[in-house]
Amino acid sequence: MSDQLLGKRIAFLVANEGVEEVELTSPRDALREAGAEIDLLAPEAGEIQAFNHLDKGDTFTPDRVVGEADPDDYDGLVLPGGVANPDQLRTDTDAVQFVRSFFEEGKPVGAICHGPWTLINADVVDGRTLTSWPSLQADLRNAGAEWVDEEVHIDQGLVTSRRPDDLPAFNAKIVEEFAEGVHEGQRQSASAGA
Repeated sequence: MSDQLLGKRIAFLVANEGVEEVELTSPRDALREAGAEIDLLAPEAGEIQAFNHLDKGDTFTPDRVVGEADPDDYDGLVLPGGVANPDQLRTDTDAVQFVRSFFEEGKPVGAICHGPWTLINADVVDGRTLTSWPSLQADLRNAGAEWVDEEVHIDQGLVTSRRPDDLPAFNAKIVEEFAEGVHEGQRQSASAGA
């Protein structure tokens, strides 16, 4: 274990059903290995059902409900993928506002696979460059983002990746960006979307 993120508290925001399990567990483990404290947030207090593509995976218990969580308590945010996960989060007002607040405060955010869907509804992608699962590229471009096909892309504290195969690169970059802390470019994107 390193101490690169010692004293940092990171939020993982997922829906109660549909998160891609490896996109939750791999970054979580990497951040813990770097010394971070992790909180798992969900829209409801009930169990979180993860998936391995289309098959049910493990279940997880959220540490708190997103509507009762204070973004000021966290130094960074991770948005795992899975098709159903971000599709549900982007329609949850508390989840969308929670995500947006990280950009308003300039805090680093990592989103992988379908995770950037929630960023669109938080109105924070206009003028940003990011990657995602390829099927999101039209949605992201329509929201004002530039989409790139890269295993990991960093834009002013926003770290994005395309798929589970990209997790080693994604994990390394979220550790790095979370260690750096606040990024002024995050605030600018939130202001642009206001």
